Amino acid sequence: MDKHLVSWSVLRRAGWLLGGSALLILLIGMGDIDLLLADLMFDFHVHEFPWQHVWLTEAFAHGTLKTMLTVLGALPIAACVWDLWRAARRRPALPEWWRLRMRLMSLCVILIPLVTSLLKRASRSHCPWDLERYGGYQPYYRLLEHMPRWVEAGHCLPGGHASSALWLVGLAVFWLPHNPRKAADVALSALAFGAAVGWMQQMRGAHFLTHTLWSVWIACAVLAALLAAYKALRAARRGAAETENTPSGQAPA
Repeated sequence: MDKHLVSWSVLRRAGWLLGGSALLILLIGMGDIDLLLADLMFDFHVHEFPWQHVWLTEAFAHGTLKTMLTVLGALPIAACVWDLWRAARRRPALPEWWRLRMRLMSLCVILIPLVTSLLKRASRSHCPWDLERYGGYQPYYRLLEHMPRWVEAGHCLPGGHASSALWLVGLAVFWLPHNPRKAADVALSALAFGAAVGWMQQMRGAHFLTHTLWSVWIACAVLAALLAAYKALRAARRGAAETENTPSGQAPA
């Protein structure tokens, strides 16, 4: 098995990037960019989002594409289950190199949509089409702006639909550690694809820009956390093994 997938210095840089990008998204949410973009999507003459019920954004992007991505995401999970079943019979199905990456990929498939969904259920932010400005019944409150208790929770942030594609960022682990540049290209391509899926929901009036950006941020944070957790677990196991192999009364090297 590889000694490491990424170094601690890379993970520290990732942490700084995540922190800086979170501040940037907060600043965007405190401004008017969300409204400006939603205004461009909304037809104020007919009082509707023209792309809301178009085949591309509704039937395909929100239906067919989501189903395809769900089926695709089930494949690495099925491979891991099969490998665990074979391993229980002392006949593992996957080589060690593939096993690690399939497990990390499966965790991305599960955790990225799950974390996004849980945060969405806990949020009070509304979707554009729920707002008075766009024909709905709810007032608009910017990110971090105080929302009175009498306002019904919107449960719309972060964008859940984008997360159905953003788990693809986990594909990057198949190029680690031997080709980090390719891994970065794969991760960026997956994030761009997920953002495009989120953008189509913005066209429908289902989300604001910051909703999609937070979904992208969560995907990056989950992947970074998984890589850090794997590295820490590996270091802990190595330390435990060194302690066991050290003769009594002798300090480990």
